[in-house]
Amino acid sequence: AWACNYTTNINAEMNYWPAEVTNLEELHKPFLEMVRELSENGREAAREMYGCRGWVLHHNTDLWRMTGAVDRAYCGIWPVASAWLCQHLWDRYLFSGNKEYLKKAYPIMKSASQFFVDFLVEDPNTGYLVVVPSNSPENAPRWIKKKGNLFAGITMDNQLVFDLFSNTCEAAKVLGEDVLFCDTLISMRRQLPPMQVGQYGQLQEWFYDYPEADINHRHISHLFGLYPGNQIHKENEPLIEACRTSLERRGDKGTGWCMAWKACLWAKLGDGNHALTLLKNQLRLTREEACSLVGGGIYPNMLCAHPPFQIDGNFGFAAAVLEMLVQYEEQKIVFLPALPDEWKDGMAEGVKAPGNITLNFKWKEKRVTEINLKSPIDAKLVILYNGMEEEIVLNAGSSYQKTLI
Repeated sequence: AWACNYTTNINAEMNYWPAEVTNLEELHKPFLEMVRELSENGREAAREMYGCRGWVLHHNTDLWRMTGAVDRAYCGIWPVASAWLCQHLWDRYLFSGNKEYLKKAYPIMKSASQFFVDFLVEDPNTGYLVVVPSNSPENAPRWIKKKGNLFAGITMDNQLVFDLFSNTCEAAKVLGEDVLFCDTLISMRRQLPPMQVGQYGQLQEWFYDYPEADINHRHISHLFGLYPGNQIHKENEPLIEACRTSLERRGDKGTGWCMAWKACLWAKLGDGNHALTLLKNQLRLTREEACSLVGGGIYPNMLCAHPPFQIDGNFGFAAAVLEMLVQYEEQKIVFLPALPDEWKDGMAEGVKAPGNITLNFKWKEKRVTEINLKSPIDAKLVILYNGMEEEIVLNAGSSYQKTLI
């Protein structure tokens, strides 16, 4: 199916959402190696297709690491997959703290940023710097009769480029490199279009407030900034409510990977009960002959239903469970941020947090009762549990243990 390709506008990335948080970084390595290989091939696509430096990847690749645009306009002309893949490079560093690894990953991130330095253009109506041509995978506004129209300033594009520029500058700072280049990235980041709230109270998917052709569309790309990105925080109530409205408008139906992403998003919003409903829906038994893009469910062999099957839904399910149990906001670890009412008692062992911190914790009656943290490197962090906040300093090789009554 899909010509044995890897779809990079969500599906390939979702497979690796749980890799770091489940402390299975070795399973992330093949994907990170693919990113390196794509960055090499992608230089030719950037140069020949767009006359730009750096590297580019569109919505699809394969065993031979193709990077050009393929398939239909409404999905194929999407030149920002490189920005998403670079988030995985940065996450690997955040979870490991390994500067030697970062030295190898940084040139790939820098090269991806160079592409957008050359590729972004000034919108003549607003002055914002926009990605164009592009699309919002794989949706279209209501007024479009046929799929295929392209746009500028797509919300997801803005979020991805924002994160890429931010992470590249943070990596350069850690390594003590490229101060002037980062000044350019920071300046251009300020000129990206802001996220906007639309006429229905939703987070706008396009730069202009177009109604969706399919309000229940399986792709929810404009919510990248909430998850797996980290741009929309609880303190920003207008955007948080706009994300909530967008999810409500999309509804709970969808194929398996779609329900997994929605479960992650509801967990990020702190609604564990809604996230659990989606996970239960994802576990609904279905048969291939009865499956559809809105049917979802799981086959008798436990593979995620989406004809013929898509393993990303299985891995996205795992990521959603972890997101319900623990979340990370910069230097903060939040325990039980979206615990469903049904999960009153439980435990988690060997979970990984940024800073190479391994977590073991237990809870009873929805309250944390035990916490154990350890890290092979020095770490400063804040933990939030049971409505309390505590600052922790971990020296390399030390551990933190707390038992609560």
